[in-house]
Amino acid sequence: MMWRRQAGFSLIELLASAAILGLLASVAVPVVETSIRREKERALRIALREMREGIDAYKRAAMAGMIDTSNAPNGYPPSLIELVGGVVDKRDNNPNVNERKRFYFMRRIPRNPFCTTPSLSAMDCWAQRSFASPPTAPLAGNDVFDVYADTDQVGLNGVPYREW
Repeated sequence: MMWRRQAGFSLIELLASAAILGLLASVAVPVVETSIRREKERALRIALREMREGIDAYKRAAMAGMIDTSNAPNGYPPSLIELVGGVVDKRDNNPNVNERKRFYFMRRIPRNPFCTTPSLSAMDCWAQRSFASPPTAPLAGNDVFDVYADTDQVGLNGVPYREW
């Protein structure tokens, strides 16, 4: 009687292939985590640049006399709402205040990619520094001089995100 050899894998072959797959997965996971973190850092850089450009554009418009600065005596916006909500052009002489031209400095407030609370609005995910606040101990105040990520995490470059 002839024994017919059955097609298939032995237990040792299956264990060896599972070990190889486990080793490959353990190498791939840190690479994927690093690339996700790098993408969040890129989004943070873009968001900070966009918001700071909006704040600077508001300051330039205030210094040029284009907008009313009674709410912002130093020329910086009183809040982030003014950047997206618009500010009335004080040079427009239209008698109807609601129809006056408005300046919009940003389309929207970008979301902080490191904000871990989904219930917070994009505006509330940023920490703000006022003009009167020292750079070493930033505090919110009557205006928005700068924004930063309020997190204790450190970037891949070794610099804390709050210092970016």
